[in-house]
Amino acid sequence: MIGISDIEAAAELIAGHVVRTPTVPSPGLSDLLGVPVTAKLELLQRTGSFKARGATAKLLSLSEAERAAGVAAVSGGNHGIALAVMAAALEVKATVVMPRSAPARSIRIAEAAGASVRLTETMGEAFALVERLRDEGLTLVHPFDDPLVVAGQGSVGLEFAADAGELTDVLVSIGGGGLIAGVAAALHALRPGVRIWGVETAGAQAMSQALTSGGPVGVELSSIVTTLSAPSVSRLTYEHVRALVTEVLVVPDREAVRGCLELAEHAKLWTEPAAGCLLPAARQVVRRVGDGARLGLVVCGGNATAADMGAWSDRFGLCEDNSAGSGKSAGSASELE
Repeated sequence: MIGISDIEAAAELIAGHVVRTPTVPSPGLSDLLGVPVTAKLELLQRTGSFKARGATAKLLSLSEAERAAGVAAVSGGNHGIALAVMAAALEVKATVVMPRSAPARSIRIAEAAGASVRLTETMGEAFALVERLRDEGLTLVHPFDDPLVVAGQGSVGLEFAADAGELTDVLVSIGGGGLIAGVAAALHALRPGVRIWGVETAGAQAMSQALTSGGPVGVELSSIVTTLSAPSVSRLTYEHVRALVTEVLVVPDREAVRGCLELAEHAKLWTEPAAGCLLPAARQVVRRVGDGARLGLVVCGGNATAADMGAWSDRFGLCEDNSAGSGKSAGSASELE
């Protein structure tokens, strides 16, 4: 298990390479949800997501021989961007493997940063290819199955604990589980009374299925949210979630996209569905906890284009949906549970 000393060491290591992102109360989200809401704005992090933290922690730990050999990563988008940009800043050669379903913008940014980008047909094939690259001598910078990466992501929780006011419940998105594992470890140590809730989208349910199965299992991926689409979680992240997280909630893709629109309207934040999914989940938490809830949201990233958002909104009929942002129909139990 990752301890608070591991997270504090990672935070010290990466300070000066990453941004201490703002932690702010959100009057707009508080009005929308009916309880106080504080947001940790990781979408303002370097490369547009929290992923820069873990990638930097791993890169800074490399030996000279490992730096010379280069690094490789598999990604649905944000981890690839983070590794490419941070590796370039640290003068390390990077190879990024992504499925063709990854956002075109993510591929362009990784290539522009100087990384060699390899595309595969599926996420499962991407994970298999990066394992072969590791066997060929590259150092794998895994998006979540690495204690250094998890400790780096845990610096989000370290800052949140220091900067937020009173909180009862914190919501964190889950792909492979690196972010929630690190945040939960930090908050468990520094804010032991706070409940941690994980959030997945339907069709990217690697953690909830692992919890049901008693350990990591392979899952079929169908969610549009590629940045949450891990084919399985790791034993490392599973054990942290099993021990430290209250529950993993699952929301439909449509509601994750609606959440993005609500975050734009009510919080003035341009996010991606991996962050948008927090709002429908927050409604579930408020229903369960009651009016005494004081929510914290880890707004994990904002790497979506206007074209992406327009296409998703059209696909789910949200452009003509007058209820988007009203907070009335968006959170019905029949849609979300």
